[in-house]
Amino acid sequence: MPVPAVQPPLARRARADGERTRRAILREAVSLATVDGLEGLSIGNLAGALGMSKSGLYAHFGSKQELQLATVDEAGTIFRDEVIAPALAAPAGRDRLVAVCDAFFDHLARRTFPGGCFFAGAALEMGTRPGPVKEKVADFQTGFLQLLHGFAADAIGTGQLASDEDPGQLAFELNGTILAAAATFVLQDDPGALGVARRVVRRRLGLPPETSRS
Repeated sequence: MPVPAVQPPLARRARADGERTRRAILREAVSLATVDGLEGLSIGNLAGALGMSKSGLYAHFGSKQELQLATVDEAGTIFRDEVIAPALAAPAGRDRLVAVCDAFFDHLARRTFPGGCFFAGAALEMGTRPGPVKEKVADFQTGFLQLLHGFAADAIGTGQLASDEDPGQLAFELNGTILAAAATFVLQDDPGALGVARRVVRRRLGLPPETSRS
């Protein structure tokens, strides 16, 4: 019976270091893309921002498109960690709808990225640019709307919202509130927009306004 190969400790450490380096590169790429856009993202300007050589970055990403696709993936991972995971920790139904919206507003308020929400900007930028990058951004946005739809359907099914509520329309409205808050927050540098958005969400869901945040 063959003995499975065991990876030497130095090789495992080098691989782990390489993965950490790649994640750090992509985190910076997401940040840059919220300001310069995905089309403005290049191996050259990313190398300058990180103080790395272009050849060092080419070892991780062989082309601009590969970098863009990896950047969208990394942005999705961050969004899931900061927005979706807190929502899933809330009770199913209306609480989960409030939680996902609040987590998004918190994501903006923390100024995770200098240009605000990565996907809000990427959807507008890539909407008229056919190709795999647009498709990946669109897939993420579709998935988020489906998530909202599912949360809304749970709230309706458990009687927390009216039985004649349309989960698709509610998901569309809440997503619209999220996008409007993101645009106002970035364009006007106005944290107060997030307080308004929180109140809009609660009113739409038949809940009293939150008083503990601005």
